[in-house]
Amino acid sequence: MPKIQKIKAAEKVVHPYSRKAGYLAREESKLKKKERLKNEKATRLNNIGEKLLWFQSQLDSTKSNYTRKDACEIIERYLHRFDAELEQIDLMNGIKGRQGRLHGAREAAIKQTVERERAQYEGIGFEIPDIMNGKHLKTFREWTGDLRKLPNIKLRKVSNKGLGTKNEGKEDVEEEHKEDKDDCSYEDESAQMSDSH
Repeated sequence: MPKIQKIKAAEKVVHPYSRKAGYLAREESKLKKKERLKNEKATRLNNIGEKLLWFQSQLDSTKSNYTRKDACEIIERYLHRFDAELEQIDLMNGIKGRQGRLHGAREAAIKQTVERERAQYEGIGFEIPDIMNGKHLKTFREWTGDLRKLPNIKLRKVSNKGLGTKNEGKEDVEEEHKEDKDDCSYEDESAQMSDSH
């Protein structure tokens, strides 16, 4: 005798104002929030990864460590990375007979990004890989771009405060140490973590 397949009963419809409906809505809300946070974290890590890859491409293979001035020069190049694209947008908008602005949203996004980064660089400090420490520089050079290895790379904040005020003729060791302390705000990410705990 063949087995009779049991027909599944249709799922009960949940009343919209019941406790079960509230529970299901909360669960769905939690899942959406979790997915949104996951996407935001992935986007943030991707942006940091792109930034670090750019800095890695700018490193000189002959240098074993960098000075503060070298780091500031690399940051300046980083802040001017969109100049060619902005020139292209200006050329396209400069053509006679065009109505409206082409690529206006992209231009606004670039300008806003550069202004924010410039404010960080001139204020609290712009976060870059710690290329001033030989050990951290070696680790950064060996990094392959894998985002999972990102926590191994030490970051440091570098500011341009007082960069041009150094007396280049006669510098005592004490003066240089004092100026580095006052003029450039360096913060190791690990030091920030230990301070917060």
